[in-house]
Amino acid sequence: MRRIAVLTSGGDGPGLNACIRAVTREALQRGAKVYGVRWGYKGLINGEIDELTSRDVGGILNRGGTFLGTARCPEFKEIQVRRTALRQMNQHGIEGLVVIGGNGSLAGALALHEMGFPTFGVPASIDNDINGTDMAVGVDTTLNTILDAIDRIKDTAASHQRAFLVEVMGRDCGYLALASGIAGGAEMILVPEHEGPSLEAIADTVVEAYTRGKAHCILVIAEGWKPGTQAVAEHLRARKDELGFDVRVTVLGHVQRGGRPSAYDRLLATRMGAYAADHLIAGESGQMAAMRGNVLESFPLAEAVKALKPLNLTLLGLSEVMD
Repeated sequence: MRRIAVLTSGGDGPGLNACIRAVTREALQRGAKVYGVRWGYKGLINGEIDELTSRDVGGILNRGGTFLGTARCPEFKEIQVRRTALRQMNQHGIEGLVVIGGNGSLAGALALHEMGFPTFGVPASIDNDINGTDMAVGVDTTLNTILDAIDRIKDTAASHQRAFLVEVMGRDCGYLALASGIAGGAEMILVPEHEGPSLEAIADTVVEAYTRGKAHCILVIAEGWKPGTQAVAEHLRARKDELGFDVRVTVLGHVQRGGRPSAYDRLLATRMGAYAADHLIAGESGQMAAMRGNVLESFPLAEAVKALKPLNLTLLGLSEVMD
């Protein structure tokens, strides 16, 4: 294989540039030409494909986001759209594709593989919800961003004797809420995978924290938890006379996606990107780079996208002990 392409697809996150850089330089070292696809699968469909040199990926290791750009492309599920993408790659003489992204992006890579086009995936999702890998690119930096925010919020919460509801990303997966809540010493963590306590029980926890003499009360809530952050805030404010704490809400939003990647994410992205390029050029397809016990292995895309990685709910019990 002498000509491969690389794209980033779906949501952005820290470490994507480091991964693109690794794919490019590993492939060039192997004697292959590398092409960067702009704007994910949308760019692939539209033929926005440019050759990448080693110099093109210089100076991007420490930058957040993705210099190739990314986009969501639900229409890629349609076979005729994928045929258009294959036509574009064939016209550029591209023989294989590295896809860097989350579950939807890797499902697109699997679909191309099943159509006979060689693909290799790199798991990149800040939710850490991709089956088959212990860690995905972008997770560590995002967690540290959230933790920094929780630490800062805790300072002001203690100064004013307030309860803060901190909403973090996680529409279907509560990993970020769970991990940051434990590391940040939150009084309660609410995740989509677990129904959790009633609004009354949540209010009782806040009251208990005040009664125990705590200067603050921090609740970390994943955005996908139902009935939702605002419902909790409204219920707590309705009981403000007995809470002891004033209630504030902080929604961290897209600040969690940006920023310079951590040392761990740079190393993970570099290892996974080089691994993907190496194995794709060697003829392996329909797989993704997976970190399993600090060792990189190939893991079938078909298994990776079959279902979201289950959350370790036993850690919720640990968070209660640490409260």
